[in-house]
Amino acid sequence: MNDLYALIRSRHSARVPFDPEAPVSREDLVKILEAASWAPTAHNMQNFEVIVVDDPALLRSLGELKSGLSLDFIRENFQQLSFSEEELKRKKTGILASMFPPSWRDPSLFSKLEEAAFSEGPSFMSQTIRHSPTILVVTYDTRKRAPASEGDILGFISLGCVLQTMWLVSESLGIGFQVMSAFSSPAVEPEVRKILGFPNHEKIAFAVRLGYPLKESRPEIQRYLRVRRDLSEFAHLNRYGEGFPSVSGKS
Repeated sequence: MNDLYALIRSRHSARVPFDPEAPVSREDLVKILEAASWAPTAHNMQNFEVIVVDDPALLRSLGELKSGLSLDFIRENFQQLSFSEEELKRKKTGILASMFPPSWRDPSLFSKLEEAAFSEGPSFMSQTIRHSPTILVVTYDTRKRAPASEGDILGFISLGCVLQTMWLVSESLGIGFQVMSAFSSPAVEPEVRKILGFPNHEKIAFAVRLGYPLKESRPEIQRYLRVRRDLSEFAHLNRYGEGFPSVSGKS
């Protein structure tokens, strides 16, 4: 149990470039995929398919796609950003603005969202893939849904369970793991469908880049500031608003 708890706490998004010459072994890929098969899904629907892409030619084709920019994403993203480590430590949620292009890092640009969004122009997906030797594209069948689940929320929770299970196994194997939301954007998904050949009723839930960080990038991983709320800020005992006591008895 201690090992599992440590694994959960150490799990992180590997945002650094991966070594393209260090492939993920088929043996490790099987472990990750078998873990996905055991993830809990509503009514045991197992409502997912996983396309494993490690062919260099296909990876190049995916990397040549251009990802469009969403003004909605920029607007909502600004609301989640912290513009200093001190601000992030205080808020305990969200991420640092430094993870994004320079034109997005100034809070004064909030009133100039369109300018901020499009000053960089569309980027190639290769900037998102960042030399990953393996990509997992997880799709779900839009013709299926969990019974009596409004908006199929239980189906999407199931996909989240699949993601977390694969992520923890990858972490345990020392394999870098990062979710790439750009693959499911309206500008990119149709082109990915053409390249990978999945049918129209399958929609991308998420894509993941797998690999091993380049040696010069590994120290960078340790510099990421990771924050979480205290139990007293999100846990309630019996009634909403009643603080959950800590082990020491303090709320």
